[in-house]
Amino acid sequence: MKIFKTRREFQAHSLELKKSGKSIALVPTMGFLHDGHMSLIDIARKKADVVMVSIFVNPTQFAPNEDFDRYPRDFDGDVAKCIDHGADVIFAPETGEMYDENSSCWVEEVSLSKPLCGRSRPTFYRGVTTVVTKLFHLAQPDYAVFGLKDAQQCFVIEKMVKDLDFPIEIIPAPLVRDADGLALSSRNRYLSADERSRALSIHRALLGAKAEIIADHSVMDAALLRAKAGIESAGGKVDYVDILDCDTMAYPGEKTKRVIVAAAAFFGTTRLIDNEIFEF
Repeated sequence: MKIFKTRREFQAHSLELKKSGKSIALVPTMGFLHDGHMSLIDIARKKADVVMVSIFVNPTQFAPNEDFDRYPRDFDGDVAKCIDHGADVIFAPETGEMYDENSSCWVEEVSLSKPLCGRSRPTFYRGVTTVVTKLFHLAQPDYAVFGLKDAQQCFVIEKMVKDLDFPIEIIPAPLVRDADGLALSSRNRYLSADERSRALSIHRALLGAKAEIIADHSVMDAALLRAKAGIESAGGKVDYVDILDCDTMAYPGEKTKRVIVAAAAFFGTTRLIDNEIFEF
């Protein structure tokens, strides 16, 4: 296991690997790794000669009132998990290393990033696409694995790679849930036992809406309202419950083939997201 803290050393190592003919798979993370992240590493391990994991809590995707300072961190634990799952390289820069003091360039996707999380967190995806672009330049990956728990993020990255001609295959990885159905997230540790129990209403609401919509497309709007009411009745403060075309991130139409029913809601001070993706 090699651990790099500087961009220069990490990129130099990546370039040497490419010169030697090694294929590289990158798993970008913000650390505090859980079984969902491990599933991404396992997928990467099957695809490439070298598996790289980035661990970086990216400040540019947090708004001033969000949880950057208290975002959970456990670097030693993360290293142990990466070793257990066969990762070869960790890139773990400090904020001042990743961004120069006078940085002024951004990468921005202006279509798929606008609804859902982009509506309530308007600077979020600009931060994501910028940091991922930097990671792609540094790691030189052939593959990059992104979990579909953050499905909109995955769609945005796929679009960026296509539009900007990155020679990288994006691998979407299935959402991983805990035994009780809660989507795995580093932020789940913020939840009290009561909040966690009530947060299960998000997945139940999405499953209910999915079943209704599959049975009858004409009930989409009513199904979403019922899903929202279900989360609110469990004490959740709903940010959004919506259904969108996975390819366009617009309201489904006659040409829609696959949809996402997605929700974001607060339980206590913790914002949770979840989704169901299915054929339309």
